[in-house]
Formats: sequence, structure tokens, C-alpha cells
Amino acid sequence: MIAASSSPPGPAPEQEDVFDPTAGDYARCRPGVPASAVRLLTEAVRHRPDPVLLDLGTDTGTGQVPRALLTANHPPGRIEAVDVSRPMLERARRTLTPLLDACTLRLVHAAADAYTLPPGGDIKAVDLITCCRSLHWMDRAAVLTVADRVAAPGATLAIMGDGSLWTHGAAWTHALKHLIQQCLGTARRARSASTYDAPRRSSRQDLLDSPWTDITEHQVPVQRDWTPAAVVGYLRSTSYAQPRLFGQDHAAFEQAATDLLESEAYGGVLTEHALFTVLLARRPGRSA
Repeated sequence: MIAASSSPPGPAPEQEDVFDPTAGDYARCRPGVPASAVRLLTEAVRHRPDPVLLDLGTDTGTGQVPRALLTANHPPGRIEAVDVSRPMLERARRTLTPLLDACTLRLVHAAADAYTLPPGGDIKAVDLITCCRSLHWMDRAAVLTVADRVAAPGATLAIMGDGSLWTHGAAWTHALKHLIQQCLGTARRARSASTYDAPRRSSRQDLLDSPWTDITEHQVPVQRDWTPAAVVGYLRSTSYAQPRLFGQDHAAFEQAATDLLESEAYGGVLTEHALFTVLLARRPGRSA
């Protein structure tokens, strides 16, 4: 096992700041990557010995994709894990190090569109580029350009996500969203002084305007059974309901959210039916 760390010029503090305070809750409370999605990723590189994985935004920092692939039937030989948050990268290091075996890990503190291959020619290119639940935080066109620059011939780019409890359509999530809006206003918050503007274009549209135009889409149905306590923990990890947004009123909000969720739960369970979408993209004419 070899573990390496790198810190290229980091992002602006305001970019890094969004998820820094939530690293612990993110690691504990965010759902993982469905097994069917993991199989799609391993199948994409199964003919490549010791494939190199580049995980951009490394699941907003906790290393969920690398962790899943390290325990799959064709693990990567090298992982480049990139995130703007040092606390998130530290969480990823703790999670991934016991699983590495012969795999090399490099933690890269940088914005995804600032990523460069490691100096010294350790690796020439990457075989699988993943971006899970994080592309909407990035300069998407710039990230796709970087992916094109560092990818090996025949490489696969995987864009993955499943929305959030803010966008989910169940009665209990609607009630929860309404409670958050009563406390913080109707606009979705991103940090204490700003709001979140959803991308106007889909990830597929962005891919079609890039070199990554050979696209296959897979939708994996997922059922998650939450407890009220688990949902409250999840909320602490979000950009729109993290504790600092509420200031001194956070404890009161969490109590109100707990009361609401307990009233909505059936047998103590809150069910979420989600679709985990995987876009697998390649570059026509750049075969292995």
C-alpha cells in the first residue's frame, strides 16, 4: 500500500467553505452508491489492468465511489481523489486507507477544473473518471475539458446522482422542505450569505457539447428507509439545512424537524423511492 498526498493551488475560500463544517455528518449520513451502479463502473474498466480512477469532488469529499470500487471485483490500481475541502479529504483518507492494499491513493486539494496529473510521470492518463452528486457545484464545461485532457484512449466518464431530499416528491419530504423554508426563506440556501441556483442545462446537454458525446444512461431504482434521526443527521450534511444557516435557532429547528418526521413516519420508517442515474460517456474515435 502506498498513500500519497498532494495540495496544488487550492480553491477560493468561499468555494471551499460550503461543505467544510459538514464533513463528519456527510460521512455518517449520506447514502452510498448502489451495487448496480458499482457494477456498471467495474464493467467499464474490466479489460484494463490496475485501472486508474479519478474521482472529481470525491462524492463531495467522503470517498464513496473509491470505497465502493475498492471492495468490488476489479478494484483500481490507483486513485486520484479530488475535492475542494480539506476536512472532506481527511475523512476520505481515513475511510480509504484501510482498504487500499496494493492500490495507490493521492488526495488532491483543488477544484475539479484545476486538476492536473501528478508530477514525475507516475501516471500518464486515467481510465475512469467519476463525478457523483457533485457536478452541479462545478464549472461543468471546464471540468469536461479537464477530463478530456487527462483521460486515456477509450476511457469512461461517469456522471452520477439521485437528487436530494429537497427535490424528492414524497409527502414527508414536501413537509420537511416547507419547514426549512419557514425558517430560512423560500430560496434554497447554499451558505450563510447566498442561495443555490440549479443548473439550467442537464448533464447530458453538457456532455453533448463536449468531446464526451457517446452516452449511455442507466437508471437504478433505489428504496431507502430512513429513521427520523437519520434524516436529521442527513440535513446537517446538506448545503441547504446545515447548522450554521440557522444560527442559535438550530436546536429548535432540529426539534421541530424531529417532531414532524416522527408524525410522518410509518412504523418509525420514512420511505424514499429514488432513481440513481448513471451517465456513462466516452469520446468517439478515441478507442483503447
